[in-house]
Amino acid sequence: MIPLLANAIEAHGGLDRWNAHERLTATIVTGGDLWILKGVDQDQAPRTMRIELHRERASVEPFGKPGQRTEFSPERIAIVAADGRIVAERSNPRAAFARHDMRTHWDPLHRAYFNGYALWTYMTAPFLLAADGFQVREIAPWREGAEVWRGLRATFPTVIASHSAEQDFYFGPDMLIRRHDYRVEIAGNFPAAQYVSDPVTVDGFKLPSQRRIYLRGDDLTPLRDELMVSIDLADFRFD
Repeated sequence: MIPLLANAIEAHGGLDRWNAHERLTATIVTGGDLWILKGVDQDQAPRTMRIELHRERASVEPFGKPGQRTEFSPERIAIVAADGRIVAERSNPRAAFARHDMRTHWDPLHRAYFNGYALWTYMTAPFLLAADGFQVREIAPWREGAEVWRGLRATFPTVIASHSAEQDFYFGPDMLIRRHDYRVEIAGNFPAAQYVSDPVTVDGFKLPSQRRIYLRGDDLTPLRDELMVSIDLADFRFD
């Protein structure tokens, strides 16, 4: 593990502590312009997000209507009723985004897949970057106001579903994550800069509670008038 990643993981709570847990639950509230572009009705109601820490599994509820939840893995996405009945499901869900651009409308399973892989990636970073198959290296820092944020580029293994194969993470002087850049391959490959802030301490972990995702310019500058997705997280709980 390169020193930058090792220091970042330690600042967020340490790998030994992370490995001692299996699941993480949080309350999420989401907004932003992406949902309008995708023809998705996204309200501001709080939802419960559950992820597994050591394999790529996630669920959000309610989804679509009360009593329904999602079941996400890279190989399958499903909407499940409270009694266990499968409302809808799709195998090989990534293939369903072929030829999509930023304005291609999504059906509920498109939305559920995006939600699953995106929140799993966000909620497990930076710890997931220490997992087998990831390649990481330090890149040029980013200057944000008076601060210099050190940069790390991660190449994701093909078995992980995420935004793009290459993603960049930037860490502040305290080694906490400040920014996360990527391209959203399933929506026309648009570039995004996610600003990460307001960390809270839970069971010895430092977990960001606010995420704001903007379109990114060619010079890596966030386009502040183009807020694609907002995510507020609260009520974190480890199991």
